[in-house]
Amino acid sequence: MKRKLLVTSALPYANGSIHLGHLVEYIQTDIWVRSLKMQGHECHYVCADDTHGTPIMLRAEKEGILPEELISRVWREHFEDFSSFHVNFDHYGSTNSEETKAFACAIFEKLKDGKLIETRTIEQYYDPVKSMFLPDRFIKGECPKCGAKDQYGDNCEVCGAAYTPAELKNPYSAVSGAKPELRESEHYFFRLSDERCRDFLQSWTTKGTLQLEASNKMQEWLKGELSDWDISRDAPYFGFEIPEAPGKYFYVWLDAPVGYMGSFMKLCRERGIDFDEYWKKDSTAELYHFIGKDILYFHALFWPAMLEHAGFRTPTKLFAHGFLTVNGEKMSKSRGTFITARSYVDHVKNTEYLRYYYASKLNGTMEDIDLNLEDFIAKVNSDLIGKYVNIASRCAGFVSKRFEGMLCGIDEAGYFPTVKRFGDAGQKIRELYEAREYSKALREIMELADEANVLINHFKPWELAKDPDQSVSLHLICSAAIEMFRCLTLYLKPILPRLAEEVERFLNIKPLLWEDASAMLGAHRINEYKHLMTRLDPKAIEAMVEANKESLKPQAHSPARHAESQVHHQEVAETISIDDFAKIDLRIAKIVNAEHVEGAEKLLKLTLDIGLGTRTVFAGIKSAYAPEALVGRLTVMVANLAPRKMKFGMSEGMVLAAGDGKGIFILSPDEGAAPGMKVK
Repeated sequence: MKRKLLVTSALPYANGSIHLGHLVEYIQTDIWVRSLKMQGHECHYVCADDTHGTPIMLRAEKEGILPEELISRVWREHFEDFSSFHVNFDHYGSTNSEETKAFACAIFEKLKDGKLIETRTIEQYYDPVKSMFLPDRFIKGECPKCGAKDQYGDNCEVCGAAYTPAELKNPYSAVSGAKPELRESEHYFFRLSDERCRDFLQSWTTKGTLQLEASNKMQEWLKGELSDWDISRDAPYFGFEIPEAPGKYFYVWLDAPVGYMGSFMKLCRERGIDFDEYWKKDSTAELYHFIGKDILYFHALFWPAMLEHAGFRTPTKLFAHGFLTVNGEKMSKSRGTFITARSYVDHVKNTEYLRYYYASKLNGTMEDIDLNLEDFIAKVNSDLIGKYVNIASRCAGFVSKRFEGMLCGIDEAGYFPTVKRFGDAGQKIRELYEAREYSKALREIMELADEANVLINHFKPWELAKDPDQSVSLHLICSAAIEMFRCLTLYLKPILPRLAEEVERFLNIKPLLWEDASAMLGAHRINEYKHLMTRLDPKAIEAMVEANKESLKPQAHSPARHAESQVHHQEVAETISIDDFAKIDLRIAKIVNAEHVEGAEKLLKLTLDIGLGTRTVFAGIKSAYAPEALVGRLTVMVANLAPRKMKFGMSEGMVLAAGDGKGIFILSPDEGAAPGMKVK
């Protein structure tokens, strides 16, 4: 029976490049969608760039361009990266669209009419230098639990504690460095705590819409008190202004999932699809979201509650996946394992290698998967080259040279029963794809490939070819091998779509569908075999890792794409001896006070505790730091520099700072250093 399905992946944020961790989700989704389309179902796969929010606004400002220019450029980069990995969206849009805006406003108004929206006055940190309220991630300070410095306003990356920005010690703005001020602002809230939402979610999260582990997690959250959701932000902000609320904007997490609807509406208008057939309350179509487990809270609580009470249908199922590790560890820039999609394409080139390896690891759970680079090389070369492609490369040449490219009919029930088993395996493999058990599907497929190679090794066509009397047997075994290769290609097609197209041309057949599993080629002419795939060279992987290590070092980049990483270098100064260096007394200093200097454009007056008393230093860092942001910080100073009488007073040393002509960055010692310690 033909099904109607709408499938989405989470929207990538338009503030950075696509990396190999992101690709786990999009490759997983694409494989699932391709398998469904090969069954003849009407399946639409849509996605979009998530383009709103403070980070986008600030990055565009830093690059000296409009946010619209930034998101347009990043959209092209993202789309090209996905296309390189054969992720085939039916529509890839942007949340900054009129369609998404219309749905966001409509949902807001319906929730408001249902008395699920209310306004409250809240206290929020405000940056007096940038004249803007600060999101939690743009406030830093000392963790209130463990005291770690430079932690974000919502959680500590050292001890893992969660807290509110108001609990941070010595908070400062990550945007300007200024000490933030608590100010009142009126915000809009979605009343997730309302009994109607709780009752609905209690039912929705336990009726099979979630994986078991995800459902259990939701029940833990639902046992407690659900917090109402702050869905507004104050200007300046890049996003959609709330109707009849000047200066108030929808929080990005409200309009981001609405982007699924906006992107699909674009597709509907392009292809004449009935939008309501997929989104109306009583829709019989199926709606699936593939997401990372880190955004489960938004998709399993906020999103379905919004849809339910705004009069739309809710998802049929959410499929959450785990994170990617590389070589058993979190992706790391210092180790070169934080690898971008573009870097992979530049060095490894064949992106289907990665699609295959991910598929060999993926299942229907939320477990993390590991990209072990040595295992990656070994599996690709063993499975794809040594087992799968090897079947055609060993037998196709005989068909072309000895039989003018003609295959013979095969008595599958008698002479080669193995061939029939290949066709019969299709249903089980298709069901494993449907269940997202790709690793199990590949085990089945590779067991078949092993059978084919055992058969070929048993009959030894290269030996049969030497004896003219064995021509019939040679024709049969080679034809059987090509038929088995066709079945394997069908089963691998959702994972290896480009390679499957090449095989279809080689076999001179129409695009393979699941219904073709048992439809043997019989007497059929194939084209000349051309090499399909080369072995994965370990040197390509090594070069990719090294290139990503080097990305941490200053490089020359185009201003548009890498403005934030430009560094202006100065030549190394004249060589000195160790004795010269030993004359400099460097000490850890605590900034106990910092203040503006009246009449000075560049100077701040610092009072430094160096363990032996305090020193006064005038530092030319006013352009980079607000005085309040420096108090309590540790830095490094030259303690034995001769005092210098200045217009504004006596300067008794020098603090150390780095600069590139555009920015100034004072040096900070690692945690554990104390005032007065010598730096050696």
